[in-house]
Amino acid sequence: MIKTMRVSLEMLGELSIFHDGKSVTLPASKRTRALLAYLARTARPHRRERLCEVFFETPNDPRGALRWSLSKIRPLINDASIERLVADRERVTISALDIEIDINTLSEKLTSPDLPFSVLTDIAGQLQKPFLDGIDLPDQELFQQWLSAERQEINRLRGKVLARLATHSDIAPHERLSWARQWQALEPFSPHAATQLLTLLELLDHTLELNTLSHELARRFRNAGIAWPPDMRTQGSRISAGVKERPTERELLARQKVQFCTANDGVRIAYASVGEGPPIIKAANWLTHIEHDWEAPIWSPLFRNLAADHRFIRYDERGNGLSDWNVANISFDTFVTDLEAVVAATGLDKFALLGISQGAAVSIEYAVRHPERVTHLILFGGYAAGWRIGATDAVAREREAVMTLTETGWGKDNPAYRQIFSSTFMPSATADELTWFNEFQRLTTSPENAVRFLSVFADIDVRDRLAQVAVPTLVIHSLEDQRIPVEAARDLAASIPNAEFVELESDGHLLLGREPASKVFVETVRNFISRKRWNAQLG
Repeated sequence: MIKTMRVSLEMLGELSIFHDGKSVTLPASKRTRALLAYLARTARPHRRERLCEVFFETPNDPRGALRWSLSKIRPLINDASIERLVADRERVTISALDIEIDINTLSEKLTSPDLPFSVLTDIAGQLQKPFLDGIDLPDQELFQQWLSAERQEINRLRGKVLARLATHSDIAPHERLSWARQWQALEPFSPHAATQLLTLLELLDHTLELNTLSHELARRFRNAGIAWPPDMRTQGSRISAGVKERPTERELLARQKVQFCTANDGVRIAYASVGEGPPIIKAANWLTHIEHDWEAPIWSPLFRNLAADHRFIRYDERGNGLSDWNVANISFDTFVTDLEAVVAATGLDKFALLGISQGAAVSIEYAVRHPERVTHLILFGGYAAGWRIGATDAVAREREAVMTLTETGWGKDNPAYRQIFSSTFMPSATADELTWFNEFQRLTTSPENAVRFLSVFADIDVRDRLAQVAVPTLVIHSLEDQRIPVEAARDLAASIPNAEFVELESDGHLLLGREPASKVFVETVRNFISRKRWNAQLG
């Protein structure tokens, strides 16, 4: 019997790797060590092209450099009994389920609300160590952005530990004061940290410091535009280690489980599940990437809010995101059968189904084929018929021109293409959001596939299926949507039996998470699902 080698990684401080508790020499290449840490920490699939951009943008042969680095990493984490580094022609991932990583271990410990102060003190000390000390890559901007975000996340985690120590009932007030000072120094604009520090100063009769600091903090928060009345300090004792908080975006991403299923023609479809509660499956639509959607201004806030109290499942369409790009067939029928494959892979019997843009038509078709599975049908920015259905010659010429421009402008800083996008998809987008879109385009699909998608969308026609929808349906649409006119949504709602219709005060075909309509969207979906479920139980 072959014994499995125990692998552990330390990322706090200098990167270290251990086999069965014994230290192992790491490769001399800083890029290779950075790649190892990145793959292990993220523990999800990455496209080879993306890894080349993140780590090997400057070498003449980035794909060769990536292969060389992977050859150095492979013996560090694989052994005769298990293959932890999995690399195929398109993707690379490290399966870190049995790899002990110090920051992951500490994060897991902190999920317990009843840790003794000695354990919390030890964790606070470990979190003071710099994350991946000495592995900065100044010439690799994308890696540095990730590294900076991780270090900020660890500071945030340390802040939580300091908060628990500053409010721990087993610690004397003067000891709590020491932790409260550290907490406030780490998070100078945290009202909770300021409140707890002043509370302890008042409790210990540190009158002079209390008065001076109270004025200083009041001025700091006022200048920063943060509401913080100084008398909040009387509420400081209410801050406790056991308060359950909604998971942060980073925590949700860490909990996201990415898997692959196979469609009936052999195409691999990537899908992800995150959160707990009543399940929602989002039918795929154009411009998604389950690995990078959490950073997207159009998707992240919506997904994060839905995943806070639902099991939220989404997937990348074939030819898009982490799913296979080189596919022979991209058609409306494959969109539907891909959804069927994902549903089968999840093992869910019943779920709410969310369809956005062309995903609305896919969801309608699925709900007609499988009404026994769909508890709620939510359609946003949807339409029953693509533009080729009944298009005038002028409209046809305009749309075909857009497709030609897409093939040449996709993923590039092309002013003409940017103008088309800004005037139809997100008219109120800022320059930074449009810059983000250019990068996101390159991550989601190729220019060739983008044109194939647009062509398929133009031929969609589920008008004859609308009257057959037999599940509770909610239609949501932006009033000033310039991509799909609101009249198309009104026709949808009028043609689906007993459908509800909600208009949003927005001009976006894709909602920006920062706009008020985004919050209305999430609240409307939540209310619809909970109300219909309650009515079904009463009935």
